[in-house]
Amino acid sequence: MAHLLSPPARPAEAARCLVVDDDEQVRHTLARVMRAQGMAGVEVASGRDALAFLEEQGEVPLIISDIYMPEMDGITLLREVRRRYPDIAVIMLTGVADVTSAVECLREGAFDYLAKPVLIEEVRARVDKALEKRRLVLENRFLQQSYQERLESSVRELDEKNREQFLGQIQMAVRMLEKKDEYTRGHSQRVSRYAVKTALMLGYTGTTLDQIRLGGELHDIGKIGTRDAVLNKPGALTKEEFDEIKKHVVEGEEILEPLRREHPIVLQIVRFHHERLDGSGFPDQLRGEAIPMVARVACVVDAFDAMTTNRAYRPSRDPREAMEELERCAGNHFDPKVVQAFQRAFPDLSKLPISV
Repeated sequence: MAHLLSPPARPAEAARCLVVDDDEQVRHTLARVMRAQGMAGVEVASGRDALAFLEEQGEVPLIISDIYMPEMDGITLLREVRRRYPDIAVIMLTGVADVTSAVECLREGAFDYLAKPVLIEEVRARVDKALEKRRLVLENRFLQQSYQERLESSVRELDEKNREQFLGQIQMAVRMLEKKDEYTRGHSQRVSRYAVKTALMLGYTGTTLDQIRLGGELHDIGKIGTRDAVLNKPGALTKEEFDEIKKHVVEGEEILEPLRREHPIVLQIVRFHHERLDGSGFPDQLRGEAIPMVARVACVVDAFDAMTTNRAYRPSRDPREAMEELERCAGNHFDPKVVQAFQRAFPDLSKLPISV
């Protein structure tokens, strides 16, 4: 079924590339290129043979597969690999003029594609690019999971003496979160500053104001567990993706649970900053006065900052246009008193959005 081409000395140490093509000459050529790249080339002639190899031998870092093959074509193989082995990088082979198939492959999750007849240097470049992309994806996932595990462990063992250290870790997590998404860098700091000045207009002072400041900074901490593909998606979210995003308010509250006794307002902001006056928000569909006032403040300033900064799914809006949107939605989504307080706090729209 599979023919292994690898260096004679200790071949088991070489990472394997699965080459899938019903053309024997193409398979041999690509396997030789992979050997020159330091990988062992495993040749199979169909998609079915490729899946059988993976089931028997385990996953490999890279698959290079033709699209048109008997028994199981390359696109069907790609879908099965993405479903069963999502960490495998897949490069598809397609005809020079077959742009439609290439685009479909990328939409189905292929890392890249190569046009036949293949050029050796292009193969090497695309393979290096795909493996580097795969490495970055796996490394980012490991760092995210590792950090979250350490964070959760710290939460379980938290006591009064290390509460300050815990806050430092949380604030570092916010910075890490914003580094994952170039479009929202500085978002938490701006929301915090907007919230404090607006709260001052509403009469808040002292320790309550300190908690509002901290709540603004930490309001999106639950997104540390949201997939990058969802956070950075350039288009509209599917229902499943939006459901994943909505979890961040509850997960953020859970992460900050050790702060509840000393900082209850922070947790109110984190959990309720997406609630709306008309009950159409989340996670609890609270209405009107049932929504804590501090969360209503966070809701307004969070929405304004989101509108006036670039996001993956749309460009920024003019501050005047964003302020008009707040006014238009006052009474339904936003508390009119908070919108008015925000306007008093930041009367000069030419200085918005603020810089951090």
